[in-house]
Amino acid sequence: MPRRRRFSEDGFGITLERLMTETKVTYRGLGERTELSAGYLNHLVHGNRPVPSNDVVQTLARALGVEPEHFREYRLRVITERLEAMPELIDRLYRRLAEPGSGEGHDEGERAAR
Repeated sequence: MPRRRRFSEDGFGITLERLMTETKVTYRGLGERTELSAGYLNHLVHGNRPVPSNDVVQTLARALGVEPEHFREYRLRVITERLEAMPELIDRLYRRLAEPGSGEGHDEGERAAR
């Protein structure tokens, strides 16, 4: 089996389903590990429910043997929380990302992160 990436680039449902497949756990099995209903987990996988709270993401991550940061949405929430605490960084990041040509090449992305 290929080595699992530390961070998933996919959306929550796809990532959850992939982890369930990799760990060979069913909806019912994951439900027993997390005290979440199998139906709710099915809704999460298929995008019929919003991404759950960070507490639920942490519970799912623990049950599936990954860090919560594995989920892209968790990382985005952490970034958002940190940015909200640092308004000057919001302005700097916005200016970098709004520059013409930003994001088109690897070098621009590295500069934006500085």
